[in-house]
Amino acid sequence: MPHRGTTSSAPSPTEVRGGSPAVLGAALLGFFLISLDALIVTVALPDIGRSLGVGMSGLQWVVDGYTLMFASLMLSAGALSDRIGAKRAFGGGLVLFALASAACGIAPGLGVLVAARLLQGAAAAVMMPASLALVRQGFPDQAERARAIAIWTMGGAVAVAVGPVVGGALTASIGWRWIFFVNLPAGVLALVLLARVPASPRLPARLDWIGQVAAVLTMGGLTYGVIEGGAEGFSRPAAVLSLIVAVVAAACFLAVQARGAHPMLPLPLFRNRVVAVSLVVGFMLNAAYYGGVFIFSLYLQQQRGQSALHAGMMFIPMTALVAVANLASARLATRYGPRVPMVAGQLIGAAGLLALLTIGTHTNVWVVAGLMVPVGLGGALAVPALTAMLLDRVPADRAGVAGAVLNTARQVGGALAVAVFGALLAGADSFLSGMHWSVLIAAAGLLTTAGATLTLPAAGRTSRTATA
Repeated sequence: MPHRGTTSSAPSPTEVRGGSPAVLGAALLGFFLISLDALIVTVALPDIGRSLGVGMSGLQWVVDGYTLMFASLMLSAGALSDRIGAKRAFGGGLVLFALASAACGIAPGLGVLVAARLLQGAAAAVMMPASLALVRQGFPDQAERARAIAIWTMGGAVAVAVGPVVGGALTASIGWRWIFFVNLPAGVLALVLLARVPASPRLPARLDWIGQVAAVLTMGGLTYGVIEGGAEGFSRPAAVLSLIVAVVAAACFLAVQARGAHPMLPLPLFRNRVVAVSLVVGFMLNAAYYGGVFIFSLYLQQQRGQSALHAGMMFIPMTALVAVANLASARLATRYGPRVPMVAGQLIGAAGLLALLTIGTHTNVWVVAGLMVPVGLGGALAVPALTAMLLDRVPADRAGVAGAVLNTARQVGGALAVAVFGALLAGADSFLSGMHWSVLIAAAGLLTTAGATLTLPAAGRTSRTATA
């Protein structure tokens, strides 16, 4: 799922007074690009595969290369932004993102494309916290800042809604390479706006280099092991070795975080049951959403013969209700507490996934589009309430870290879902069999996390102080 705010209203830009329009415009464009590139590529995967002559494992890396680096670097990107200044971090990330996008567009083969996607993900990880820091800098008044953040979150929501459609339209009309070239004019405009933004202050912030390297090795080893194991067999030496590297790196990461003087992931946060459950729920919601988009993009084009444009249009019903569901989530949370929309969203998503088990080779494609609606609707209902509950249950000085950890958990969920579901598609007797197993796993995961959410205290019964 996309990153969404928890405000109950979505003001127009004219409502934000006193702050800097240049700041808001640059930050919004950056967030739009970050969210867009997480989805726009998915509908183009079959065309990329045919153009570059790559199979399922290669296509998984085109998606996961971006998400892997985004998730791995998210925790330390905030500290980097503080250390060098939000404007400099955002500008550097934006330039790298644009250059990586151009490299994706001209990539002669899979290796260059995946390497460029890794750079895109690294740039996105730097841009994400820096863009929000810029908004905070540009809108010192609390009320104005709240309205600006609401507009900022709309950038991500719009990107998620239009991503599959724009990706399909560009791929069908002028080729898949233009899904990356389209980032360039938006990036240039954002840089022009950024040039009008005052310099950001530099704050003392320590970087956990050992923990960061261990995090990248953990995510990289796990993703490689799952993707290659699904393609070639999990008994192959490369898959076994990469999974061993992931386990060893994870152990090193936990040891460094437990004993380090300045850990990027304070482990005591996990002693708070609300935090722990919220992270698992966020992981599973993104796994269901991004894994579902990945699977059904391939299903619509490879199994049903839809063009990239038509496949993108099939996602419109699922993404069109995101804003409405966000508003409903905020209102339900206000009236009944965040646990109600969280549980309802997960159950709706699970019900939609179970309904997708009925899809066969000849199911009407508009029926497929309709059955995907609850998956997107459920996530859009649950995520704002989830974010609100998490931030409400941690001390104020831990809110930034908690938000970064939640976003990391969600990105990891999306990356691993693509890896695991792709492995199931590659290893099953038929595409439909692999698709059904993937959908069933996602539904079971959401039902499990919905049950875990029910164990959390109801509204007003949880202390605001975490053990951290």
